[in-house]
Amino acid sequence: MASHRLPAAIRAPFEARTWRAFLYVLIGLPLSICWFALSIAFASAGAGLLVTFLGVPVLAGTLAMCRGFGAVERARARGLLDLDVAAPEPVRGRTGGAFSWMGAMLKSGASWRHLLYAVLHMPWAVFSFSVTVALWGWGWSLFTYPLWQWALPLWAGQDGIQLYGDRNHAFYLDTPFELAVTSLIGLVFVLAGPWVLRGLVSVDRLLVSGLLGPSRLASRVTELESDRGAVVDTAAADLRRIERDLHDGAQARLAALAMDLGLAKEKLARDPRAAAVLVDEAHGEVKLALQELRDLARGIHPAVLTDRGLDAALSAVASRCAVPVSVDVDLPGRPAPAIEGIAYFTASELLRNVSRHSGARRAWVDVWRTEDRLMLQVRDDGAGGAEVGAGGGLADLSGRVGAVDGVLAVDSPGGGPTTVTAELPWRA
Repeated sequence: MASHRLPAAIRAPFEARTWRAFLYVLIGLPLSICWFALSIAFASAGAGLLVTFLGVPVLAGTLAMCRGFGAVERARARGLLDLDVAAPEPVRGRTGGAFSWMGAMLKSGASWRHLLYAVLHMPWAVFSFSVTVALWGWGWSLFTYPLWQWALPLWAGQDGIQLYGDRNHAFYLDTPFELAVTSLIGLVFVLAGPWVLRGLVSVDRLLVSGLLGPSRLASRVTELESDRGAVVDTAAADLRRIERDLHDGAQARLAALAMDLGLAKEKLARDPRAAAVLVDEAHGEVKLALQELRDLARGIHPAVLTDRGLDAALSAVASRCAVPVSVDVDLPGRPAPAIEGIAYFTASELLRNVSRHSGARRAWVDVWRTEDRLMLQVRDDGAGGAEVGAGGGLADLSGRVGAVDGVLAVDSPGGGPTTVTAELPWRA
């Protein structure tokens, strides 16, 4: 777009992001003063009343009030700073009564962090408001000084902005050169203002995300619950796939084999030659059924992976791929069996996608270790355009990798090449 042809330093004062941050700082001062005054007043009253029972409900109510302030601050940060912070876990008493709720509120670390935010944010809001308004006001005033300098002689009775004056001497900015220099100084302030402002609101972002969001423990519990659901869904999908493969493959062949052997048994006395033909066909069906069972077992967890590790297992997969595949495995040891299995399954699925969909002439598989992470990368020179879409194979792989705290990254521009990188924990 045309606006992006300008350097970022020139665009910054006019970008919506800058003005939203400016509005955030302006609104923040009166709100923070209100939060501070109410929080300090009620918290002090509650602490003073702790010698009686009244202090408990006052403190609990204060913390609940601060959580309401936090909801406003999260909404303000979401709307003006594009910072989406999840709400902390709700406070629930074990028995559901008022006393249980008050006890849970007083034990809630998130509630006390909201109170801490109300106390800490006020001095910071005063500082950021003062710096922002001063820099913004002086910058735009000086920058536009040549446009409004005429008003000073007309309405203020002086030739321009007075830099110095006493009873005998006075120095005004009123010549064309002085007006130009003043405007240039204002331009410097205008161009620097957005970057100073962004630095100031970055502290606000840290305060909001660090004090008004869920605790790390709660976030981790939520993440583990999500991962557990993904693991259950993946296991169920694997069971359905195995059932389908058995039903459509080996089971059907074994049923046909039983029928052929039954016919051969009936014809054995009357027509031995026809019975021999049926037995020969049944022998072929047995071989095919065994091969399908081997392929199915190999898809679940091949013996070569258990016995010899990823290098040999991935080399075996590469040898069955429809395109030439180069495999490079550089590992100092073996990761945890579960991680090893997921890495094998991920590489197998990606190579299957290369064979079926990419139109590639060649593919590469690289596996290495970086600190405590196992890295797996599959590349091909195909048509590209792969993406992690809902319900697609890559989405399933991403869920499987994410279930063990891994990450799947796909880089596949239209026209290729495609690079899929999986990062898994080592956990040996």
